[in-house]
Amino acid sequence: MRKKEVKMDIQAKKLDTIVSFLQKKNAKIAFFVGAGISTNCGIPDFRSPETGLYSNLKKLNLPYPEAVFDIEYFRKKPKAFYTLADELFPGKFVPSKFHYFIKLCDDKGLLKRCYTQNIDTLERIAGVSDDKVLEAHGSFSANHCIDCNNEMIKETLREYMDKNEIPTCSRCKGYVKPDIVFFGESLPEKMWEYWEEDIDDVDLAIVAGTSLAVYPFASLPSEVSNKCKRILINREVCGDFESNPRKTDIILQNDCDSIAELLCEKLGWTKELEKLLEAGTLKIHSKKKFKSETATELSKEIAEEIAPDLEEEEQEEVEDKKMESRKKEDVDLDALTEGVHNIKIT
Repeated sequence: MRKKEVKMDIQAKKLDTIVSFLQKKNAKIAFFVGAGISTNCGIPDFRSPETGLYSNLKKLNLPYPEAVFDIEYFRKKPKAFYTLADELFPGKFVPSKFHYFIKLCDDKGLLKRCYTQNIDTLERIAGVSDDKVLEAHGSFSANHCIDCNNEMIKETLREYMDKNEIPTCSRCKGYVKPDIVFFGESLPEKMWEYWEEDIDDVDLAIVAGTSLAVYPFASLPSEVSNKCKRILINREVCGDFESNPRKTDIILQNDCDSIAELLCEKLGWTKELEKLLEAGTLKIHSKKKFKSETATELSKEIAEEIAPDLEEEEQEEVEDKKMESRKKEDVDLDALTEGVHNIKIT
């Protein structure tokens, strides 16, 4: 038997094991997902070498690529984030097959929870029940002032963005940002409330499309009970699937959508999957702002769009410094003049 055939045979056996779990009526599944389930939708992964968003942002004059999601940097220069936010705002992307696979698990009463690192809200757009989705790093679904915490509805935020203006608080004039968790901010309290409820009540943990590089989210799959079967669907082996694997772990190094498609085929869910995908595509395509670029193309586009904003801000900073310098010179001159007037000749 050839190597390729052996690999396919091993994968088929792994898929059959997963299917047997999914066919249990009382199964309780928790998903732990990252950017890899959204890249086929055209949304850029952040960390992929060369093609990821951070790789493209390195070309810009940011102190470091992640600064676009740094709360202190946002306080000084919110424009970079809002250029990015405009490109990633919900309603422009069709959920992937994997998103709809999660939706099908929910429809069939198998889903305990979906913990997602993604801010794109595609799980909700796919129709997964609101109470089953936990956005560990926040999302665009709510927006608050970073100073007084006054809420701004999504429609008002969108109006500001459409006018290429920075959303500001009606109460204190502070900057408003979506409830996305930036570096320097805490994860939502609700995450820990849900996790305390779920940690010992999950039979199957499916980790998909994540490098398990960002803590504390990355630690969640390692905390599930030893009775819980763990599955990793990712192009690379990562996290404690690599450093501290369990004997019962199943690892599928493949594209998330491909695995979702194969699982649906074996479960007899293919027609339902296709129907959901068709309806979702029709709904999003009917909107004027639908994005059809690949994730790589969009990463480059975002970097190119942010660049002029940064240059403009830098120029403003230079002008501000010049103005401050002139003011200081005027103050020094006034002080000198006053000193001369106070000199007494004896």
